[in-house]
Amino acid sequence: MSEKTEVIDKKDIVIRFSGDSGDGMQLTGQQFSDAAALFGNGVSTFPDYPAEIRAPQGTVGGVSGFQVHIGNDPIKTPGDFADVLVAMNPAALKANLRWAKKGATIIVNLDAFTDKNIEKAGYKENPLEDAVLQDYNVVPVKITTLTEEALKDSGLDQKSIVKCKNMFALGMIYWMFDRTVDHTRDFINQKFAKKPEIASANVKVLESGFNYASNVHALAVHFNVAPAQIEKGRYRTITGNKATAWGFLAAAEKANLPLFCGSYPITPATDILHELSKHKSLGVKTVQCEDEIAGCASAVGAAFAGDLAVTTTSGPGICLKSEAMNLAVIAELPLVIVNVQRGGPSTGLPTKSEQTDLLQALYGRNGESPMPVIAATSPTNCFDAAYMAAKIALEHMTPVVLLTDAFIANGSAAWKLPNLEEYPAINPPYVTPDMAETWTPFQRNEKTGTRYWAVPGTEGFMHRIGGLEKSNETGVISTEPENHQKMTLLRQAKVDKIADSIPELEVQGDADADLLVVGWGGTYGHLYSAVEHMRKNGKKVALAHFQYINPLPKNTADVLKKYKKIIVAEQNLGQFAGYLRMKVPGLNVSQFNQVKGQPFVTRELVDAFTKLLEE
Repeated sequence: MSEKTEVIDKKDIVIRFSGDSGDGMQLTGQQFSDAAALFGNGVSTFPDYPAEIRAPQGTVGGVSGFQVHIGNDPIKTPGDFADVLVAMNPAALKANLRWAKKGATIIVNLDAFTDKNIEKAGYKENPLEDAVLQDYNVVPVKITTLTEEALKDSGLDQKSIVKCKNMFALGMIYWMFDRTVDHTRDFINQKFAKKPEIASANVKVLESGFNYASNVHALAVHFNVAPAQIEKGRYRTITGNKATAWGFLAAAEKANLPLFCGSYPITPATDILHELSKHKSLGVKTVQCEDEIAGCASAVGAAFAGDLAVTTTSGPGICLKSEAMNLAVIAELPLVIVNVQRGGPSTGLPTKSEQTDLLQALYGRNGESPMPVIAATSPTNCFDAAYMAAKIALEHMTPVVLLTDAFIANGSAAWKLPNLEEYPAINPPYVTPDMAETWTPFQRNEKTGTRYWAVPGTEGFMHRIGGLEKSNETGVISTEPENHQKMTLLRQAKVDKIADSIPELEVQGDADADLLVVGWGGTYGHLYSAVEHMRKNGKKVALAHFQYINPLPKNTADVLKKYKKIIVAEQNLGQFAGYLRMKVPGLNVSQFNQVKGQPFVTRELVDAFTKLLEE
């Protein structure tokens, strides 16, 4: 290390990689976050994909970003604003400068700042010569030229050479944070094991970027972020989608059932199907169907046949699946429907994140169609949420909606590998041989209201179920008004009784809080961070965050009625706030609502909550 190198100790730091869709920013950011996690830092990431397919190269619409927040404590959010911004072209700078802190270090690929690219990005003049950047430490680097120089004797064609430039930028960032390139070197050699010339080129560029940074005076600063003090165990970084898939794998093993996933590819849920398709050795069956309807209908069939059945989608797919979801409701079959929420309506913002499908999940079907709804709170929590959704579906013979969102589904965090022995058992309500003489398809457990599961092929339990209303007593088709009323009430009561088996609502923060912040789902990290920031500054604030939406925890009303001031913060126009008002009569709540397709900004939450507190 140079004697001139200044070492700055930081509790936490945020880095944002940005460039064109083909610049490899997602890979670059994920590699850095993996290396930070291996070092022992707390990690949270936010991949920010362009919403357009094949947006014109060099335009703001085609910019792809990846933000990573590392720290010496467990990290709850990917951070609000970046301490270091890597911009591979003018469009990346234009799209992401708003997310850089004043005084941030901005590394730009000088080679990309041509007149043509500057114009395509929407600038009238070269931004590197503009006073707008005077408050930042701008480090212009000829990344493309230096990449070409490093690989001039590699024998690769020009296109392949230029593709390696993201590794040069990554090498520079590794030097800035005093990290070795070992993890990424190993990753490259494994990924391109069958193409050694490509592996060698990427490794050489990675090391060239590291060496270049160590010799550039403008980068004569090291940021030191110590490892986090976390619970001992074996950790790995994991995305929310992968954690969701693994949660279903764990539930299937615990229930001793084969796992079936019938789905149609849709952003941002497709990775769950892809991940499950890798695990045939664990008895997983996956079907990539011709459309959303077939995906859900095939899963309903698998549920009838005795599998743990799953179907995955996003909001537009839920619209199409609703009829088959209703079939699972009236047939009372165990099915988990994953909705990875994205920006809408219609195609909307397919790569962005919202919480706008809540009322759709609760009520977006014809008829009285009660369905449990669970919402995951973080990338790592997706594992537990998927497990519990499967447990509820199997034990209560009902379809369950599991809500995640693009932010937590694509984001990643350090996850401690769980001990499955510590997870609750899953015991489906199978028929037993002694029931054969008197059993009918809708015979129920008196305590839970759940009908018994007679898997086809079980001797003595041949039966039919379907989409037409059936008699509660005989299981045959019935149009009797009184029977329909009774079956409607029984299906609702079954879902309501699930409240007996879910955790009560917990409140984090001050017991005598002057303000209760209420949230649900993937906003947990930002709301928790905002509340903790306010508490450190002397405010009495608490957080009640909901994972179980339908039914609500049994103590919900008792908890909420303790507080004079309540604010519900969500990424929609007030869906959960309205739902709470309906479920807790007389409840008076304020609202904080944003629908931007982006995660909350903690500072904005703090400002809004403080304003309400001081009114």
